[in-house]
Amino acid sequence: MTSPDIQAIREQVSQALIEDLGGELNATNDITANLIDEDASAKATILTREACVVCGVAWVNQAFAIIDPSVSLTWHVQDGQHCKADTLLVSLSGSARAILTAERTALNFLQTLSGTATTTAFYANLLAGSETKILDTRKTLPGLRLAQKYAVRCGGGQNHRIGLFDAFLIKENHIFSCGGINKAITRAKAMMPGTPVEVEVENMDELTLALDAGADIIMLDNFTNEQIQQAVAITNKRSKLEVSGNITDERLASLAGLGVDYISSGALTKHVHAIDLSLRISMNDNN
Repeated sequence: MTSPDIQAIREQVSQALIEDLGGELNATNDITANLIDEDASAKATILTREACVVCGVAWVNQAFAIIDPSVSLTWHVQDGQHCKADTLLVSLSGSARAILTAERTALNFLQTLSGTATTTAFYANLLAGSETKILDTRKTLPGLRLAQKYAVRCGGGQNHRIGLFDAFLIKENHIFSCGGINKAITRAKAMMPGTPVEVEVENMDELTLALDAGADIIMLDNFTNEQIQQAVAITNKRSKLEVSGNITDERLASLAGLGVDYISSGALTKHVHAIDLSLRISMNDNN
């Protein structure tokens, strides 16, 4: 799994630290850390209090490196790894001030991205044994698009389009504004040949129109299981089929056996249960 560009991660973490440090990247703005002797050194560990799929190593590394590059981190796990509760994730050593200043930002990224990966792994497991893949959506936390998309991959899911720029997704309002499904798909294929064209449909008539117009992927919006079975038969592999809307974990297992290619769910990235993490610190004896 290729993570986002390291420079993008660094900028993202820098912005989070600036938010925590009063609008500038200045560690001395941490007034509570300033209570500690400047030359005091410490060791620390980060553990998970609950089972999870780890994600966010690069973000944690950057948080401490930006505050103090001399802080040493030794990881005992890697992104995408399934961990039991109370697993030791990483050991740290270095400036006590630096460790405590970067702590919250590092944990915020790690708990959120691990939460996204863990939720994705749960959904992906419900589809195990089938050809159907779980996809994310653009319903990501603001500013965390690429990070959460990476976390989805760590959890065993696949990314839908990254944003508005890399694939067409023609929905109801686009169809209305373009003058119909056929016109919208035809224009998309003429505008950017080779770029995936997906169209959302709400009934069988629209499904037929999308198939005839040559859609690469057709999203079945809020179809019942019976309607999905009919759509699979009508499509007969002329297009990839994606199911979206009202996707719950209870329903996922039943959808896996219907023969669709993809199931997309905003819950992977917007219903985030942050993983319960703990950082413990101990002062070195020579302080």
